[in-house]
Amino acid sequence: MVDLDFKYKDLLQKLQKEAPFKPDISLILGSGLGDFADRLEKLKTISTTSLPGYPPSTIPGHEGKIHFCKYQNKNVLVFQGRIHFYEGYSLNQCILPVFITHKLGTKKIFLTNAAGGVNLDFASGDLMLITSFNGINIKKELTDLIGITNINSKIKFHDFPTESFNNIIKTAAKNKNISIKEGVYWYNKGPAYETPAEIEMTGKLGGDAVGMSTYHEAVFAANLGMETASVSLITNMAAGISEHKISHEEVTETANLAKVKFENLVKEILALI
Repeated sequence: MVDLDFKYKDLLQKLQKEAPFKPDISLILGSGLGDFADRLEKLKTISTTSLPGYPPSTIPGHEGKIHFCKYQNKNVLVFQGRIHFYEGYSLNQCILPVFITHKLGTKKIFLTNAAGGVNLDFASGDLMLITSFNGINIKKELTDLIGITNINSKIKFHDFPTESFNNIIKTAAKNKNISIKEGVYWYNKGPAYETPAEIEMTGKLGGDAVGMSTYHEAVFAANLGMETASVSLITNMAAGISEHKISHEEVTETANLAKVKFENLVKEILALI
C-alpha cells in the first residue's frame, strides 16, 4: 500500500491552509461537464498546477482547477477536471481528488463522467444513475492500493453506491422532470475506445455504459467511509452500436448539448442534501 499521507503531505498542508471552509459535498466533473463550475458562486479557486505533486491534466475539457463554492448555503468543493489512468498516471495519483476530499473532512462525494452507451435502450444525451460497477482489469490494482483484505473493510461496500444518496438523485430528477436511466458502469483503462467485440462482451456481462474513469474513485471513496454516488452522461453509443467513429470531440459536443439538463439536476441534488 502507498502511504498517501506521506506522499501528499506538502499538497495537503497547502490546501488545508488555503481552504475557506469545510465542504459539505465534493463534486468531480467529467469530460465536457466542467462548465458547471461556472454556475456556482466561487469563493476561492486553486489551480492544481500550484499544488506540489498534483498531476497536470492533459485532456481537453479537464481544466485542472479546484473551486470552493457556495450554493444555497451549502459548501461545495468542485474539481473541474480529473486525473485519468490512461494519461500515464498511477492509480494512487488518479484517486487524489477523492483523497483530498476526505482529508478536508467531506462526507459526501458526487462523481460525474461522460460514458458510451451499451444498453440499446439508451440514447446520446441520456443521464444514467450508476447502480453498480464492474471492470475486469483494475481490481487487483484497487485491492493493492486500498488494502481490502479483511471482513471489516468489505463491510463498507454493503451500501455501495450509497442507497440514500442515490435516492436523493432520483428525487432531484423527479422534481425537475428530468428522465434518468439506471445501470451498471463498466470501467476500461483506455486510452483507446473499446472495440465492437469488447462492447459486445460488456453488454453480455451486464454493462449498460462504458468509460475510463470513476470506478476507482468511487471504490476508494467508499473504502474511506464516504457517501458515494455517480451519474454518467451518455455522450455517444459505443463502438459496434454507433454507426460512426467515436471521438473525444463528439463526447464534448454532446455534453454541451446536455449541460442545461445536467446543471438543473446537480443544482437540485445540492439543494436536497
